[in-house]
Order: sequence, then C-alpha cells, then structure tokens
Amino acid sequence: MTARDKEFDAATGGGPGGAADAGERNLAPATLSPHAPALGGPPAGVSRAHESARAQVSGAATYVDDIPEVKGTLHAAPILSTVAHGKLLGVDAKAALTMPGVRGVVLGADIPGDRLLATFVHDEPVFATDSVQHIGQVIGLVVADTVMQARRAARKVQVKIDPLPPVLTPRAAHAARSYVLPPVIVRRGEPESALENSPHTLTGQLEVGGQEHFYLEGQVAYALPLEQNQWWIHSSTQHPGEVQHWVAHALGLENNAITVQCRRMGGGFGGKETQAGHLAVWAALAAKKFGRPVKMRLDRDDDFMITGKRHPFAYDYSVGFDDSGRITALKLAMLANCGFSADLSGPVADRAVFHTDNAYYLSDVEIASYRCKTNTQSHTAFRGFGGPQGVIVIEAILGDIARTLGLDPLAVRMRNLYGIEERNTTHYQMKVEDNILEPLITQLAQTSDYATRRAAVAQWNAASPVIKRGIAITPVKFGISFTATFFNQAGALVHVYTDGSVQVNHGGTEMGQGLNTKVAQIVANELGVPFERVRSTAADTSKVPNASATAASSGTDLNGRAAQYAARNVRDNLAAFVSGLDGCGAGAVRFQNGSVISPKSTRSFDEVVKAAYANRIQLWSDGFYRTPKIHYDKVTLTGRPFFYFAYGAACSEVAIDTLTGESRVLKVDILHDVGTSINPAIDIGQIEGGFVQGMGWLTTEQLVWNDKGHLSTHAPSTYKIPATGDIPAHFKIALWPEANREDNVFGSKAVGEPPFMLAISVWEALRDAVASARPPGQPVALDAPATAENVLRALR
Repeated sequence: MTARDKEFDAATGGGPGGAADAGERNLAPATLSPHAPALGGPPAGVSRAHESARAQVSGAATYVDDIPEVKGTLHAAPILSTVAHGKLLGVDAKAALTMPGVRGVVLGADIPGDRLLATFVHDEPVFATDSVQHIGQVIGLVVADTVMQARRAARKVQVKIDPLPPVLTPRAAHAARSYVLPPVIVRRGEPESALENSPHTLTGQLEVGGQEHFYLEGQVAYALPLEQNQWWIHSSTQHPGEVQHWVAHALGLENNAITVQCRRMGGGFGGKETQAGHLAVWAALAAKKFGRPVKMRLDRDDDFMITGKRHPFAYDYSVGFDDSGRITALKLAMLANCGFSADLSGPVADRAVFHTDNAYYLSDVEIASYRCKTNTQSHTAFRGFGGPQGVIVIEAILGDIARTLGLDPLAVRMRNLYGIEERNTTHYQMKVEDNILEPLITQLAQTSDYATRRAAVAQWNAASPVIKRGIAITPVKFGISFTATFFNQAGALVHVYTDGSVQVNHGGTEMGQGLNTKVAQIVANELGVPFERVRSTAADTSKVPNASATAASSGTDLNGRAAQYAARNVRDNLAAFVSGLDGCGAGAVRFQNGSVISPKSTRSFDEVVKAAYANRIQLWSDGFYRTPKIHYDKVTLTGRPFFYFAYGAACSEVAIDTLTGESRVLKVDILHDVGTSINPAIDIGQIEGGFVQGMGWLTTEQLVWNDKGHLSTHAPSTYKIPATGDIPAHFKIALWPEANREDNVFGSKAVGEPPFMLAISVWEALRDAVASARPPGQPVALDAPATAENVLRALR
C-alpha cells in the first residue's frame, strides 16, 4: 500500500468497506419481527430460507449444465463476426472440419423454418447470412463431440466479409436517422412558452453507459429430439413460453411439439428474458441437423461479445425553474442505443419515458424518445428495464438546479414532489393515487441524520483540499406492471396429494430472487399447512402454457396470486366436504396450523385430505390471474400502464480523491416500500442486491467499444462489478410499514427492480463531492459510470 493509499484510507474510514460504524451493516430493521423458526410458525409474512438455499450452498442444486447428458450428446460453439458492419461473402470451414471430434457446421441454409427469429419486430436473423451487423454476431455453429473441440474448431472457421462503415454511438445514429423503431414524443402543456417565461433555465447533455448482466450462470441450452418430431428443451431462461415459440418457429413446427423446462437460473437480471431464446434455437437447429441431443453453453468472453446489455443513453435537455427550484418546463431528448435490432428496445425506451418524472410533477414537458440503431450487440432487458435511464436524468437536472440556486438538493427535490390532491397526474396521464413520497423521504432524512451529516460534510470539505465528501438523498417511484398489457396474466397449478403434501407449479421462473419460496409461502398460508409441506417445481410449458416472462418485478404479483387462487379452489373443495360432514356452512371451516377446524370438530389436514380422496373430491386445481385497472394507448403512451407504484429513498455518503478520481461509498441508509412483506429476509436481500448492482452501473461497470466496434471490456479482467470491498460497513435498510393500497397478493409490493434506482443517490453524492471542489453555482458534468477517469474529467 502506497502512502497515497494510506492517506485516502485514513480520510475515508479505513480501507475497503470502511471502519466507521463497523458492525452496523445489515442490521435487522426495527419494523420487522424476529425471523421465524425453521419449522412451524405462520407460512407467510415471516423470513424463511430460500427453498433452494441448502442445495445451492452444498452444490446439489441442478442448473442446465448439471443435467446428466444423454448418450450421444454433441456440443455446439458459435462462429462469430470479426467485423462490426459488412457484407458477408462466404464461410470457409475446411480447416475446422478436419479437427478431432468435429461433426460439422450449422449455417443459415440449415434452418427448416423462418430464418428470422420470432421477435415482435421480426428484424433479427437466426444466423447472419447476407450481412453482419456487429462484432460477435453469430454466423453459424461448429458441432463436435466435446465443448472444447467445438470451441477450438469454431476459431478456425474463416469468414470473408467486405467491411462497411459502422455506426457506433446513439448520437451518430440519430444524426443519420438510423432507428430500429420510429421515434416517440410525449407532450403535456406548452413547454416552449413555459421555458421562455421561466425565471431560470439550464441546458445540458448527459451520457449514461450500459451494463453487462454478468449472471453467474452464462447462457446455456440443451435440446433433445424426442419421438414423432417432438422436442424437449432445457433452457436457462426467464421466459420459457417465448423459447418454446422461438424454437417451434425456427424448426417449422407447432408450439405443442416443443416442451421447455427451467428449474432455476444462476441469475438473469433481464439478460435471459429474450436472449436465452437464441441459445435454445441454435442448439435445436444443431440437434435437428445431426439427429442428436446438442448442448450449447457460451464461455464468458463469447457471452459478452454476443449478448446485449443495458441500453446506453444520451440526453439533451432544456429545463426552466423558479427561484425555489421548482421545475416549470422541460424539453428532453433521449437517445437510446438499441444495437443492431429492436429486441425489447421499444418497451425499454417507453419505460424510460414513463419514469423520466421519477417522483416529481412535470407541468409543461416534452420528451422525445429516439430508438437508435447502431452496429453493436442488440441491447435488451436489464433490471429496471429503462426505468433507471429515465430516473437518472431528472435527478441530474434537479441536482444541477440546486447547485445553480445555491440550495440544498433535498429541499429542491421535496419542492418538486408529486402532491396528494393537486400536482398528482403524470405526464402520461396516470394519477398517482398511492403517494407516500413526502412522509417516506422525511422519515429517512430524520433516521439517517441527513441535516447534521450534510453540515459535517461541508465542514470536512472546507478543511480538506484533496479528499472531498458528498451526500445525497434520492427517491424512487417505480411503476409495477408490464407495459405490454397482455403480459400481465399468469397461471398456476396446485396439487394436494393423498398424504397431505402439496405441490405448486406456476409460469414464473426462479433466478435466485426467491419467487418459488414466496409462492410456496402463499400456498401454505392459503391451505393452512406448514411451509415445509409445499414444494415448488420447475417452470414447464407443458404444465402452465403461454406464461409471461418473469420480469417487470411482477413475478410474485402475478404467479403468487394465480397460485393463491388455485390453492383457494382446493381449500374451498375441502371446506365444502367438511361442512357436509359436520352440518355447518363452508364459510365456518378454517384452515390453520395443519388443521381443519369447524364449529363441531378439529381434524388434521392430512386426515381431511385422505377422507376427501376416498369420497372423490377434487384435490388439485388451476388458478388464473390478470392484473386489474391497467390500460394505455401504445401510440400516444398515455393511460394507466401500472397497477401501483413502489416507493423508496436512499441516503448515500461518498468520498473522492481529487488527484486520482478514486471514489468510495462511505455510508448508505435505505427506507424502502415493499408493502406487507411476504418474506422480509428475501425482500431485504433484493434491496441490498439491487442497490449494489445499481451502484456498479454508476461507478465501476464501464462498457468500452473501440472505434472498430470491438467490445474491449469483454471479460472479468476488464469489466469490474462491485465486490465485497466496495460495500460500506454502514449499510442500513428499513422497510416502510404500510400494506399495498391496491388489492395485491398478501398486501405486498414488488421488490425486484425498484431498489436498483436507489443507487442513483451514490452518483448524486459523487456529483455533490465534485461540486465541492469546483466554483459554486455551476452544474456538474459527470457522465455515468463515475469511473476515476470520469470523475477527473468532471473536476477539470
């Protein structure tokens, strides 16, 4: 450790993680009761271990690559484009075909069905054929006896490409009018005249980078041919139904010939919502050609080069505001870097438009969204799904308004919040009916001691010429529902067996977020049986058809409610049976603690189930749920796209070294709204994980494409995600103690995505620290991520 390092450690609390407030990290919130014991207690509303936790830590949990391979299984590896844009003239596989174990290649001519993937826009080829659109685009496959034989041979394939000029940035694409989808403009009021009449105005630009998903389990699929042209696909996917549809489309079959199963993923974060389908299609095409099972698993470098990321955005804005910092007008252009095809860029860009307001009322506003086509990977869903790219720009604007006026940024934010009875309608015409922003932020400011700490930060900065500190509180208001309305539906099956044990299957997928655990808790609660009696099984298209993706933070809302309805149907069957035995109304029969209780008797659940079976009572049922109240016009982007909002706020304190640009997060306090928690431990884990992932996006995770279109940061050696040393010792989380005001399952709220945007408080705190080292009254031009280089540029 150098003397410079020691000086920074001393100034920021003692090295990675910090020493200040040691022992405060991960304190149980005061609003939570102690964790339930391993056995017994209420099934839902308490912390329970993740249903796969023991299997995962012992190595017994099965992922796709762990499935025992059927005899004769072959392995596929991709042939990649080495040019960002060009005409594909030919593929020479002679050298590869002479290598040991190689069985052959699969190219576009081997596709029996449609050569374009079955995406909504229908603009992405299964394999590049006439042209290549980015470095890393898959041109075909090499198939061999082992995975390493396939990978070595794929590198020997010679691809002839006539290069064309690539478009690599959204600004260049916008200038060339190169779009994957038409632009969308949302307006309210008269922003032009409101800008002219505003007491103050600011104009600015911002660049926000993308983010690699970096799931622990890479993209993988295993395709097995069955009898009579049927197929079994094991896929690490957030959307088995879409994989089923894509594979059928490419093979020229009906959906009923394809069964897709996913027991669990080793992380997804949106990266396996659509793009897991590519692997499944490629593996199935290889299996079709060679008549053998084929597995395809990308190594980390190929995964980086092939798959899409979070959409990078560029922004241009003009904002008007009054002397108190209240926004009076906003004109904003959002340039989304979509990559070479549409993928999910339309709904991602739409959600960025929806979340540009974040927690704030915008009276006169125009937001122009441009979906820019570039010669890079086709960018895709990522936790927050465009929401973070919308939220960050309004937070940047408010921070600069505060600096321009010399006001506390928190005061400016509070001044712009949505109101309860007035100023309560979004720019897309949805009323904010469940607003808890002001009391939630006020409580966090008090519990985090924001005012005192802000004064201490100012005192520190006045005395410290090199190490500067910053502090910020930022809120989040995140809409919950798929913006594609038809996805807001789910189905489930609940089976009660004759021994009283219960199995639940639903259309959602488990990617480590605890969905199966929560659904099992809901079913156990509905049937009044111990949590340990309920088992969740793999997502399977042959059990629950047409299931939506597990995304949009709606996994528990949709699948949990569907499973609850299925369990309720079985419970009602049993209640009617018991009421007939005891001569009472079915409504008088209660299910709790493993017993079935009527006014005349108490029987064990197992006893009732056996008797019901003997009397031919149905012990299984399906359940279906569709989200109520939602509707909106996809052309004008107006209406009610969301069932409800989830809220939260975070207070972050940071330090920067003005000589090197190095930064550290010193303290984080979070108050977040999950409604009535189904499982507090899992919810807190989601809040922690989402925040840290967001912190990575805004501080260390930098994607760099060179001027040829090559992704230079394509491995863990060049792409830095947060590690344990980046987490502050003071990391405190509390839950807002109020049920969801909408009729959602168990009174809960979604928790997967909203906490991600709380990490914008870190970025705003870094901008606060940068501002302290510059002349007062100036905006801070800090692009994201706030790497050391970008911090130094902002310091000038």
